[in-house]
Amino acid sequence: MLWLYLHFPHLLLDHVRRSQPIENALVIVEGTGQHVLQACPLAQDAGIQPGMRLKTALGLAPELHILQADQQQQAQLLEEQARWLYHYVAHLTPAPPDGLWAEVSSLQRLYGGLAAIWQTVEQALAEHQLTAWAALGHTPLAARLLARAGKGECSADKGHITHALAQLPLTAAEFDKTDCTRLNRLGLETLGDVFALPQKELARRLSPELLATVQKIQGTRPDPRAPWQPPHRFRQRAGFIQEVEHTQGLLFALQRILAELEEDLCWRQQDTDTLLLVLQHRHQEPTRLRLRTTGPEHRAETFMKLIRLKLDQQPLSAPVVSLVLVVRRFISREAPGGQDLLGETQDLNEAWHTLISRLQARLGEQALTQLSPRPDHRPEFAWSAGEVKRAKNPGEVNPQALPRRPLWLLPGPCPLTETPVAWFSGPERISGGWWDGQRVQRDYYIAQLPGGQLAWVFRDPQNAWFVHGWFG
Repeated sequence: MLWLYLHFPHLLLDHVRRSQPIENALVIVEGTGQHVLQACPLAQDAGIQPGMRLKTALGLAPELHILQADQQQQAQLLEEQARWLYHYVAHLTPAPPDGLWAEVSSLQRLYGGLAAIWQTVEQALAEHQLTAWAALGHTPLAARLLARAGKGECSADKGHITHALAQLPLTAAEFDKTDCTRLNRLGLETLGDVFALPQKELARRLSPELLATVQKIQGTRPDPRAPWQPPHRFRQRAGFIQEVEHTQGLLFALQRILAELEEDLCWRQQDTDTLLLVLQHRHQEPTRLRLRTTGPEHRAETFMKLIRLKLDQQPLSAPVVSLVLVVRRFISREAPGGQDLLGETQDLNEAWHTLISRLQARLGEQALTQLSPRPDHRPEFAWSAGEVKRAKNPGEVNPQALPRRPLWLLPGPCPLTETPVAWFSGPERISGGWWDGQRVQRDYYIAQLPGGQLAWVFRDPQNAWFVHGWFG
């Protein structure tokens, strides 16, 4: 079995730099704020290195941006990386706080060789603007140690991998400090020196736990890794070093997040119609914006236009320190209707619900209503106004088989005061309403009045005439 390990040395740092353009040097400090954990290239150019005291770093770069490490955020970021890597690899196991295992021996036939897998992962890392050290190993721990030491290569040769492991110093073997001290006192300096010791002697002089670790590295002891499954939701967070005071400053991070959402939806072969955008403020409750489309959608461009319209209608109440985009509702994707084999015919339903979604984002969800037919022959009861719903492909109906009805229906019938000069159709007899106490018996005609209007008129059982609508 062959394992690929990805080590993200600057996971939080990469995330911040992708969320907001930063001109000055940036470092991540540990919880107490005394030492530097991660330093961006600008900070490294100024002489700042991981492990350096923060006071020393500030002396080298007075305009230094400082961000404190957050374990919870680090775990969420690692889950985000696992989600996109899961698109390429089936057996995946996170290694908190900054690593991922992927079993790749079963994928060589699918991708056409180990080099193709390595190239695919490298390309995906570049697209996501991530720094990662990759390594291959025949055991999970072997791949991890080589990756964290920066000694990984695209090679499945077991002898070559074993030789690379043997060259690692004991400080890179992730042994317990006490065990490292004892090994150094025995004159051992590399992992290869430990491999050369008899296993019984190693367990007697040191500890069974150390022997178990060495055996897992070599593959003589089982080291199973439980496969990870992505949660049935999408959640992305963007943090800002400098507080964002205008909505324009949110768009850079949103564009990246929505592009990853589109990629995730396309991989799932699903759509969504509900997005939740949460804007975090420093001194007040977060702003929660819920965006709904009138139909399933997956395009980042469409989501971005809706968010822009929503932000235009609801300006920021306070500076934003971070934002979170969450999607929990997923809809199975339907094959687009009305398209030929080349997919060149426009989907009118998609254009319709895109237009409605934009209008609702600008005017409000309650500003639009939709007229829908009701199963009632009486004209005044044959329709209803309600919530705008997704357009569906109607079944084939012969328009000539339906009676002509006016689009302009009066609030109620009005007495006909003029004698029509021409009759075009009729009678259309409507009799109903006995079930609710509002029975009607009418004979409808289309007639032209002396002024040229085309009217929809009817005669009741008492031979009285009324106008009920107008044709355009």
